[in-house]
Amino acid sequence: MKNQTWLSKIMHFLNIVLVVVTILAYVLPFLAPKLFPFLSVFSLVLPFLLILNFLFFVYWLLQLKKYMFISGIVLLLGITFINKLYKFSETNIPESENDFVIMSYNVRLFNLYEWLPKKDVPKEINKFVAQENPDILCIQEFSPVDAINFSQYKYNYINVEGKKNKYGQAIYSKFKIINKGEIEFPHSSNKVIYADVLRKKDTIRVYSMHMQSVKISTDINDNIDEEKSKFIFKRISEAFTEQQLQAELIKKNVDACKLPKIICGDMNNSAFSYVYRLIKNDLKDAFEEAGTGFGKSYNFKYYPARIDYLLVEKEFEVKQYQSFDAFFNSDHFPLSTRLELKKKDN
Repeated sequence: MKNQTWLSKIMHFLNIVLVVVTILAYVLPFLAPKLFPFLSVFSLVLPFLLILNFLFFVYWLLQLKKYMFISGIVLLLGITFINKLYKFSETNIPESENDFVIMSYNVRLFNLYEWLPKKDVPKEINKFVAQENPDILCIQEFSPVDAINFSQYKYNYINVEGKKNKYGQAIYSKFKIINKGEIEFPHSSNKVIYADVLRKKDTIRVYSMHMQSVKISTDINDNIDEEKSKFIFKRISEAFTEQQLQAELIKKNVDACKLPKIICGDMNNSAFSYVYRLIKNDLKDAFEEAGTGFGKSYNFKYYPARIDYLLVEKEFEVKQYQSFDAFFNSDHFPLSTRLELKKKDN
């Protein structure tokens, strides 16, 4: 410490503060939002904290300073969080006759209210689905507009409400749907729908979720004053509290189901959250298993947000994962994964 420059002392202090905040963020997925509503919002900044720790690690490494171990150890402790943020290599296992593909897509009502300055959104989505040709298609923010045609699917479960403009969710399947249902959320238009599909001799339950939105625009004005920041902070913390109740309802239904399960859709929360940890439980995240890059699923201006998921039970082998983040026809991007259901070991 005696030979430190004033800059080195400041950087060391900032590094210590960063480490403390990062460790706190590591704990947040285990803290219920309804108990710590404002604190839960900080789970959203964990990606930035990991990046800052990496930059500090490089900074000290280039100077051959022992302080590099401070952030280095923190990064090692958070290795599972890093895998949720970024994947360096992808998996693409050759196809077999037992493979099937499931896609999840929040279509934002097929641009019904013209949020996007495009007139051909339904046509583009029709074309995209036909090209990718998933075996099961789960759609959130669905609206039965005339321009949509998914006639390639023999079976479907469409769950919509509303008078003039109907909206809701839909599951399309090439496999026979033998059972269907929903999980309603109190005081919310959001919900989960599910369908039990019969594929060969296997029955699989597919959940499509659309959880409470934080209602923050993707094009937030850069000039955010203190009052607006407090409003955004409060809105997010309230949404996360609602999501906890919704996640508990989902978990109750999932735990009661003895079929192989797939949970997909719009969680409206990060992979570093309590809500994600509760729903995922011991399921596999298809992005972590076979994805690459950031796995961006939401067109947020400031960082590559991943708030849509494909979660599968351990019996499924995840052979491929794709996030179509160049397909700009909604505020979300489509996700798909290719799976094979393996038999349980006796």
